[in-house]
Amino acid sequence: MSALAGYTESAFFFDCQGEALPAVVAVPEQPAETGVLVIVGGPQYRAGSHRQFVLLSRQVAAAGFACMRFDYRGMGDATGEARTFEQVDDDIRAAVDAFFVRQPALRRVVLWGLCDGASAACFYAHQDDRVAGLVLLNPWVKTDAGQARTMLKYYYVQRLLSLAFWKKLLSGGVSVGRSLGGLNQMVVTARKDDEGANTPLPTRMAQSLKRAGRPFLVMLSGRDYVAREFEQAVTDPAWADVPQVRNACHMADADHTFSSAKWRDEVARQTVNWLQALATKSI
Repeated sequence: MSALAGYTESAFFFDCQGEALPAVVAVPEQPAETGVLVIVGGPQYRAGSHRQFVLLSRQVAAAGFACMRFDYRGMGDATGEARTFEQVDDDIRAAVDAFFVRQPALRRVVLWGLCDGASAACFYAHQDDRVAGLVLLNPWVKTDAGQARTMLKYYYVQRLLSLAFWKKLLSGGVSVGRSLGGLNQMVVTARKDDEGANTPLPTRMAQSLKRAGRPFLVMLSGRDYVAREFEQAVTDPAWADVPQVRNACHMADADHTFSSAKWRDEVARQTVNWLQALATKSI
């Protein structure tokens, strides 16, 4: 356990179906009624890219909210078999249970996730009345058609408008046949409707958010195809009854993991402001 300016940080293990999951909790000097549970995305563990989750949890705790980060089973220092983001409901529930045990003053928890961690939070929220809201950064909604449409709009169009591309083409530095073949395949894929035996991921996420009925904040990076695909996905009629996605916070220069101190600090600031509004029930 360590005591730092305005908060205390400690590490512990908790159980999830017989497996040991490590966690670190940062708590403010005064007991907090609202806690933030960081849901890890992708091949990450509780520290996050560029130590983002470490820094975020400390800033959140210094602002008066408890914050816990942990490893799923099979990831980081946790035991067990690795799972996909759609198979971690038990891990999240066990983490919420452990959070409330460690912090008896808690009355509610906010799920905070990046990439497919955000997607996992969406699927879990409706199952637990203790979840009061969600903070979703660059949510993962990838489908083959969705990715193709995003690449056509944000990559191929920009490339065709690039002077550097035409100079390279005219100098023989670009294989015309290969480029046209790739573009044609992208167009064919983009025309697909992603319908099949299973409901597309973006539609299922919209359904989960509507079922949960919790307030949420979305933050999107300007330099990230995952964010661009999410923007494309939410124009689908399935998202018509989820109006909060229209009020996303955009960071024009940020990359997918908010790798600079400037972007990380802005994410923390937006998170704290939203938590304060949630605590006062103004959202």
